[in-house]
Amino acid sequence: MFGILFAALGAFTFALNNVAMRRGVVTGSVLQGMAMTVPVGGLSFLGLTIAFGDLGQLALFPAAAMAWLGGQGIVHFVCGRYCNYKSNQLMGVNLAAPVVQLQVPIAMGLAVLTLHEKFTVLQTIGAVLMLGGSFITQSKAGEQRKRGLLARRTAASGESLKADFRPRVLRGYVLAVGAALCYGVSPLMAREAFLRAPGTSPTAAGCIAYAAATLFFALILFKPGSWSDIKNTTSENLPWFLSSAVLVAVSQAFVYASLSLAPLMVVTPILQLSLVFRLFLSQCVNRDYEVMNAAVFAGSFTAVLGSILVSIDTDVLTRLLALPPTLDGILRYHLAPG
Repeated sequence: MFGILFAALGAFTFALNNVAMRRGVVTGSVLQGMAMTVPVGGLSFLGLTIAFGDLGQLALFPAAAMAWLGGQGIVHFVCGRYCNYKSNQLMGVNLAAPVVQLQVPIAMGLAVLTLHEKFTVLQTIGAVLMLGGSFITQSKAGEQRKRGLLARRTAASGESLKADFRPRVLRGYVLAVGAALCYGVSPLMAREAFLRAPGTSPTAAGCIAYAAATLFFALILFKPGSWSDIKNTTSENLPWFLSSAVLVAVSQAFVYASLSLAPLMVVTPILQLSLVFRLFLSQCVNRDYEVMNAAVFAGSFTAVLGSILVSIDTDVLTRLLALPPTLDGILRYHLAPG
């Protein structure tokens, strides 16, 4: 029960984080955002660990668990986050998020192969719906691009083009798929760590993961021009980046807590409710910098429906619906044994 609650809270705070970061990268850079979110996220986790009195648990993680957490931090907080933020910058949260949701089938497949969690026909239907939803959202993106080009050609000289957002779909799509791959692998790595260190503190685990991510990110700063880019962060973008940094740390704390209490196949789909939260929060905060049309709504809710079908217990659903024996048997059929 608490695992499900923590996963839902993680989904909401993750949506807030994405909306804040999207606003920041409208005029700022992805590197500026990551320079805030990675180290500040680590400090936030350290503060939470101290506040909960779990600092001593850092010594309780065996080497194997620390290795899994360190790898998870680099994959999720550096590689996945860069791809996610960059795709948001290129085509907006509303178009990028459903593609990033493909992390669910990736995580499910890995959970079946490595953790031997069950995978039924019903969950397959849910995964297909999520995949379909990600493509539905892209169906009208080209029209938005054409309208943006037309607006630029017809705008009077000196007229503000603030609302003229033109998504760069191809590159944004590739980066969103990259984020999905990283985010799909990440929960498995965290789950493996907790299996090797049962009963350990989720916030302490987050400290280890963020420490590895921060050290890895520090290597990127040796690239010429990186420091000058970060120092050029404006006072307009700074609050958005800082709020995103804190929110993503809180979100990850909820995710670690949920993974320590519930199976991967339950936690991961619930986290995808962030898609709905992001859809409406984007309208409130980033209306001028997002694509919003019927395809986005339809694709987002199709993906969410898929998430629900993946996460719900097949036995419970078939009992509630009192399905005919034949259909009941089909939906319950295990494509991979639990």
